[in-house]
Amino acid sequence: MITTKIIDINGKTISLETGRLAGQANGAVVVRCGDTMVLVTATARTEAREGIDFFPLTVDIEERMYAAGKIPGGFIKREARPSEKAILTARLIDRPVRPRFPKGFANEVQLIATILSTDQENAYDILALNGASTALTISEIPFQGPIAAVRVGRLAGELLVNPTLPQLQQPECDLDLIVAGTADSILMLEAGANEVGEEVVMQAVEMAREPIRRLCGLQEELRQAAGKKKWQFEEPQTDKELLARVDALSRSALEEANRITDKLERTGRIEKIRADVATQLVKDDSTDEFEREVASLVRQVEKDVIRRSIVLGKRRPDGRGAEEVREISCAVGVAPRTHGSALFTRGQTQAMTLLTLGAVGDEQRIDGLGLEESKRYIHHYNFPPFSVGETGFMRGPKRRDIGHGALAEKALRPMIPDEKDFPYTIRLVSEILESNGSSSMASTCGSTLALMDAGVKITAPVGGIACGLIVHSSCRACGATGVFLRRCLECGSEEVDRGYVILTDIAGVEDHLGDMDFKVAGTAKGVTAIQMDLKIKEGITTDVMAAALEQAKRGRDFVLGKMLEVMPEPRAALSEYAPRIFTLQINPEKIGTLIGKGGETIRGLVEEFDVSIDVEEDGTVFITSPGGASAEGVINRINALTKDIEAGDRFTGKVVKTTDFGAFVELKRGVDGLVHISNLSDRRVARVEDIVKRGQVIEVEVIEVKEDRGKQRIGLKVIDLNPKI
Repeated sequence: MITTKIIDINGKTISLETGRLAGQANGAVVVRCGDTMVLVTATARTEAREGIDFFPLTVDIEERMYAAGKIPGGFIKREARPSEKAILTARLIDRPVRPRFPKGFANEVQLIATILSTDQENAYDILALNGASTALTISEIPFQGPIAAVRVGRLAGELLVNPTLPQLQQPECDLDLIVAGTADSILMLEAGANEVGEEVVMQAVEMAREPIRRLCGLQEELRQAAGKKKWQFEEPQTDKELLARVDALSRSALEEANRITDKLERTGRIEKIRADVATQLVKDDSTDEFEREVASLVRQVEKDVIRRSIVLGKRRPDGRGAEEVREISCAVGVAPRTHGSALFTRGQTQAMTLLTLGAVGDEQRIDGLGLEESKRYIHHYNFPPFSVGETGFMRGPKRRDIGHGALAEKALRPMIPDEKDFPYTIRLVSEILESNGSSSMASTCGSTLALMDAGVKITAPVGGIACGLIVHSSCRACGATGVFLRRCLECGSEEVDRGYVILTDIAGVEDHLGDMDFKVAGTAKGVTAIQMDLKIKEGITTDVMAAALEQAKRGRDFVLGKMLEVMPEPRAALSEYAPRIFTLQINPEKIGTLIGKGGETIRGLVEEFDVSIDVEEDGTVFITSPGGASAEGVINRINALTKDIEAGDRFTGKVVKTTDFGAFVELKRGVDGLVHISNLSDRRVARVEDIVKRGQVIEVEVIEVKEDRGKQRIGLKVIDLNPKI
């Protein structure tokens, strides 16, 4: 039976349909807005994976080129690896969905969103996220939803819910914010902006709340009409007696280890504590399950120790205060032959960013479902295993690497000068050399410095900071305080009041054991990028969100101050090793003349002068000369090729044909002029061949240019029959 539910959001109809497609999946729904359609399926194994301590959730986005009426490029003509947009959308879905599963659930769950149709107006990412929640909600899988998401944009100062893709690409659009949450709380934010104030961000978040509530209600309606009975799953109960033994054996040692500020030393000490506890509790006849439970309980005690230290002891693992930023050092020009480079170190997180300037033709071509066909600003992020003191395979970028690079790219994109003012392709590569929290924001800071070191006239420097959150509670029934969330650990009462501590510049352990990762990048004027993830299914309120934004601003301003001490403004000149780009404007009708038959002319110029030449449809010509070599020769040649011929112009050309009345001379490729027999010489000439012969090179001057029956007639006179070539 086909069941459909429809809702209107900001004048747009969004429909959820189930029962028609993919009947063997646990849950399947088609989400549609306009002519954009996404099929989202949710499938899970009925048995848990043994021996794992994480939730095995996989999210895949299947972009099909037929959705936009395209055939894939390349020889195979089949979709290959997922695009960057697909990977980022998969991460967008995973982040708010993952916390909404019960603790201890270890069954493999796979979400697949297949893009069936796109109208290039309604974005598929929001539809896919809502579809993922809906498919899980109506399935047997014990998903604790629903959740929903909307996009909020600001166009010419006006906030819009779910703006179109063309609207988001307009220069007047300075905010693109995705908000995901439940009917009562916020779970995830993702934003790109152009120096937007924190108050505008909060207005956009508030605007998203009502449509999110309505979309959650629509999913509940579909569940009631077509939902399946959920699998029974009870969160595993902690063995309180075993927990007490583990606590007694490890707490004091963990509290001592928590005071070690060096990451590797602290990690090594904690590993030894875990091993010591296992030695005392795990016997030869103990099961693997018991051994895993002991290890899990040690981690639980460690988490409690660190969170209590922060909340009750007002002390972070490295001894900092809640708003204190780790020590920062910056350096520029660290790699002499690159076009720009910088090293940004904050505590035990270190990012080196290296910049390359290229020709306009070096821009990245995008073969995807979106409106964007190319981009000239590219940011890549590499996270090698040695950055955290580990070994590992080097097999290309992981999803995390792509996501972090995209965040840094989003943060800096509004500050990159326009192509007309700076006609270069810009590639930044951030190499993470050491990591202990917030390497993506370190790469953003390092990239700003590298751009300024290269002499790129960015609009304003961009800094970034990551904030964390520790939620704690107090029991109204017995008065106990701690880091429990839903019920008191002492008396079991659910009458608890929640409080929180926001942490600036979180280290790795605070990210891992905390409740939020909130990255904010921007200038002194406003925000350029936001990424917020929560690890608690309860979410946060807008009050907590506003407080975190304000605290992040104070941290960002501090980081920017440290950066500007080293590099207060972009360098006045480009690196001597950077290519030089010269711009010409020719008549668009002359583009064919410059390119030549089969590209022969432009190819010859590139080979002769060792330059690259890129031609735009409006007649703009970019000439890139490597190493600062002079491009005067090729500029003169292009001017000669494309300039309209006028009386008085002089040319040195080859005689291509002789007749009884004169000689035809090639002035430039495809353009001939006639030297009448009367203009071959000062004296009377009987035969043309007595003066010039075919193939001879002579210098001539244009004496007239006129139109004759739609064709250009060019009259010439001889200046020199034997010019020096």
